[in-house]
Amino acid sequence: MQTMALAALLWLPGAADALAQAAYWPPKLVRIVVPFGPGSTPDLVGRIVADSLQAHHPGSSFVVENKPGASGNIGTDAVAKAAGDGATLGISLGGPLAINTLLFARLPYDPERDIAPVTLLTQLPSVLAVPASLGVGSVAEFVARLKSDKTGLAYASIGAGSLSQLCMEAIAQHAGAGMVHIPYAGSPNAVTALIRGDVQAACLPAIAVTPHLASGAVKILAVSTAARSPFLPEVPTLKESGIDVQSDAWNALIAPGATPSALVDVINADVRQSLGEAAVIAKLKAQLIAPAPSTPQQLRDRMAAEKLLWADVIRAAKIRIE
Repeated sequence: MQTMALAALLWLPGAADALAQAAYWPPKLVRIVVPFGPGSTPDLVGRIVADSLQAHHPGSSFVVENKPGASGNIGTDAVAKAAGDGATLGISLGGPLAINTLLFARLPYDPERDIAPVTLLTQLPSVLAVPASLGVGSVAEFVARLKSDKTGLAYASIGAGSLSQLCMEAIAQHAGAGMVHIPYAGSPNAVTALIRGDVQAACLPAIAVTPHLASGAVKILAVSTAARSPFLPEVPTLKESGIDVQSDAWNALIAPGATPSALVDVINADVRQSLGEAAVIAKLKAQLIAPAPSTPQQLRDRMAAEKLLWADVIRAAKIRIE
């Protein structure tokens, strides 16, 4: 696969200089920086990809490094400022690559200038979940309860400016009702709050909620993806349920902005091969995650689309992170 990709690159104008570097990828050590902590979805995806690349290239070492903090900005900045030689890659997502430009007054990097998109990696459904004790069984019933509750229902998120907050704010705005935001340190804590009834709703990754369905403690009312999820085919989308909100969680592979395009293309081809492997697909499926490889340009387009998707929601909710 890598040989075929390099051969194809010979036809690209101006690629000769970059091919000298691309031909030697991977180097002996490749760092894959994850801007969130161990056990997070980006960490899980990064380690699955690293293991596959390690199997492809036994002469190299692929090491995952967790650099959490500042809503993913610290780890993403580490990638942005690294040499563009293929020795440093990063796992990132919509926050550090797009949404954070709307939330922070300043970022230590410019996603458009300092980041070289390599490929989308995965997509995973988020779900609108409520505690069974709330006594609602559909989005319509939830919205009716939301409008009738004059004190404002509370919702959980995994942090200020997170996709889980933006999704709930968008739902509240479409319903024409206010909600009280209570941030938690990660999905497990948010789900625990949901089960206890400390909060009345949350929009969270499906894998965080589905293990608790059997107990009957929580209910999933809708998925936030554009179409029904193959993992939860019986669950309607928010749009089907009368709330035109779409909130797709995704992970991507990035490189430093200085990385030559020919080298990016070689890495892209290698990683896309990994994402098509049965073992990788099975590991992701176990976490309700689907592979979603793309071209570098498609990832760049996704970054731009993410900013447009959330700009009005963030402005209306007056969400800022200092």
